Amino acid sequence: MHSPLELTLVLLAAAVFGVVAFRMLQLPPMLGYLAVGILIGPHALGLASDTAQTKYLAEFGVVFLMFSIGLEFNLTKLRSMKRLVFGLGGSQVVLSMLAVVPASWAFNWLFPLSWQASVALGGALAMSSTAIVSKMLSERMELESEQGRNIISILLFQDLAVVPLLIVIPALSRDPGDLMVALGLATVKIVVALGVIFFLGQRLMSRWFHVVAARRSQELFMLNLLLVTLGMAALTERLGLSMALGAFMAGMLISETPYRHQVEEDIKPFRDVLLGLFFVTIGMLLNIRVVLDHVWLVLALLVVPVLFKLVLIALLARVFGSRQGVAIRTGLGLAQAGEFGFVLLNQIDGLNLVDPVLIQVILASMLLSMLAAPFLIQYSDAIVLRFAANEWLMQSLNMTRIAAQSLQTEKHAIICGFGRSGQNLAHMLEREGINYVALDLDPDRVREAAAAGDTVVYGDAGRREALIAAGIHRAAALIVTYANTPSALKVLHHVQELAPALPVIVRTVDDSELDTLQKAGATEVVPEIIEGSLMLASHALVLLGVPMRHVLRGVQEARDARYSLLRGYFHGRDDDEDMVERDSVRLHSVSLGPQSTAVGRRLGVLGLERIGVEVTAVRRRGIRAFDPEPETVLEPGDIVVLRGPPEALEAAETRILNG
Repeated sequence: MHSPLELTLVLLAAAVFGVVAFRMLQLPPMLGYLAVGILIGPHALGLASDTAQTKYLAEFGVVFLMFSIGLEFNLTKLRSMKRLVFGLGGSQVVLSMLAVVPASWAFNWLFPLSWQASVALGGALAMSSTAIVSKMLSERMELESEQGRNIISILLFQDLAVVPLLIVIPALSRDPGDLMVALGLATVKIVVALGVIFFLGQRLMSRWFHVVAARRSQELFMLNLLLVTLGMAALTERLGLSMALGAFMAGMLISETPYRHQVEEDIKPFRDVLLGLFFVTIGMLLNIRVVLDHVWLVLALLVVPVLFKLVLIALLARVFGSRQGVAIRTGLGLAQAGEFGFVLLNQIDGLNLVDPVLIQVILASMLLSMLAAPFLIQYSDAIVLRFAANEWLMQSLNMTRIAAQSLQTEKHAIICGFGRSGQNLAHMLEREGINYVALDLDPDRVREAAAAGDTVVYGDAGRREALIAAGIHRAAALIVTYANTPSALKVLHHVQELAPALPVIVRTVDDSELDTLQKAGATEVVPEIIEGSLMLASHALVLLGVPMRHVLRGVQEARDARYSLLRGYFHGRDDDEDMVERDSVRLHSVSLGPQSTAVGRRLGVLGLERIGVEVTAVRRRGIRAFDPEPETVLEPGDIVVLRGPPEALEAAETRILNG
């Protein structure tokens, strides 16, 4: 029996090692939490047991997840997408739940199920993984595509459907005669709670947060946020409802205040850590021996629900107006199980609605379906081309539309991405009388921009056929206006095959991928952060009295040197951790003492360039010399400024100080 501290340490250590391992394998961290939960659980190594303490700790993960969902609950957004959210999403959840009831009759000879248990399991199996799917869509730049909007709409309804399901499932565990009374009582409690919260809370919440924020204390703001979240969770639990419902309503209240975005950032660490521990405890539930004893049933419950959801969602997408290829992609994106499925399955297990062995089998099949999800999405294009008879025709028609726009143009620019940057570029080209063809994957944006007279068509710039149709062989330049390096590399690969002499300009966030993009064939790479710093410096210098021609010369010299003078910077504690991890080039100062190996030696003989490090400056007696010559002899007290990746900098410092 572990103490609460020991139990927490075991869970945290397992979570850390699991996430590190799965990050190295380029798999979602959630799967790492589940895997280590299986490993340390009572059915494997036995390092942690499934106690009441563990379950209560895990429940806080669900509380903060539902709070985050409440923050995203935006009535304006729902109204604009109501047809897809409530029509397509609602149909998917309801039909998935109803389908499980007759399907469960097939298992009556093996695992007898009541209709209440079937409905509860239907709710769990209807869910899909928001974390995996949204990440994959973002990486593939498909969030604004037609299938992306279908998928996000269904996921949004699934998230909303969890709230009533968390209330209905406990009521299903009551005696049939008391079921309607329990549901009616729960409904009354929800209506009363919502009425009190929204009529009184909505007026008070914004004022109270304003009072707290006016104290200008980050600590006080965080304490208040935790008080509101956990206080609302405790209130609904006291009313006999779930803590998750209270947290959801707290999120809804705060979403209407001006402090929503600050709250979202502050709550994120608590949500991610506690949700990770929740998934560890879900993994602890799985008994590998039971799964191995029923391996064929696990495979059946993996294949049948995945195929059923795929077909159901694809058919519903067709009913709601999507073409065949888009409908199949929507089904492939949502065929897997989801995070909330585990939340509901955990609740079902606690209420003893279903045989524990069947819970184990369903849990294993859900885990396997989530492992398969990235592959289904990754190969969705190939699957669609095999099963959608008209997909080739639709793609050919799309290529024809692109070709029709570019057919009469020559020496034009191809703009990849028609967001704000792409539109500004297009308008500047128009003013100079330069033709362009823009490719974008947002159908609404393409429709509105084309109607306004812009030369933009629906097309994926990462596809070879789209670039050919856009007239890449006749173009004068190609510009990638979105900051997505994997997609830009795909475009550059096709350009090198089709028109290697074509100048290509690529936008990126910072200079960490500058060398990679240039090696892939980019003529110019424009890092937003460096360009922003150049503009900031140039404005500051002009205001400080430096002649404009000197400022422009300095900016041009930095650009001509491909930003080499500006690349890298000294990192500090307050730097964004993701940026620090992503930035491969940094600056580092090394102070030479009398005993340093490099003292009395010339810079050129140290061989620092062979390990990937440059010496950008040497500071001696308060005077700093930039780009020192290789013949420079180092003296005690010199400060050598190095530039390079972290590992190379460490090796260079060792060579300078210790030989």
